[in-house]
Amino acid sequence: MRRTGACRFDWTAQGFEVSKYTSVEHAGMKKLIVRGDPGIRKDAVIEYDGTEYVCFGVSRQGDWHGPDRPMLWCTIGSEDEREAYERREYIPNHLETLNADAESISVVEPA
Repeated sequence: MRRTGACRFDWTAQGFEVSKYTSVEHAGMKKLIVRGDPGIRKDAVIEYDGTEYVCFGVSRQGDWHGPDRPMLWCTIGSEDEREAYERREYIPNHLETLNADAESISVVEPA
């Protein structure tokens, strides 16, 4: 069978599905990098920049190698976004990232 140079595939008949990850419904969830340790752990309530957030997850970085102070990488958001965090209905790479010193964070409720 000989091939001809023309493509006979009809691209107009193809549909596409929009993924649940493309929605901006959970735009309030953020990644907060804290320089220093303000004494927070998972499920703590903090106040940063005049807004209260819940720390859904905290990852401690820099204990062995790295900066002179440890860094906490926190996934924060409102209490309404807890289900979205637990069901992983977000893309971690697309979260807005904020940087703060430990002194600029007020701990409302430690975990």
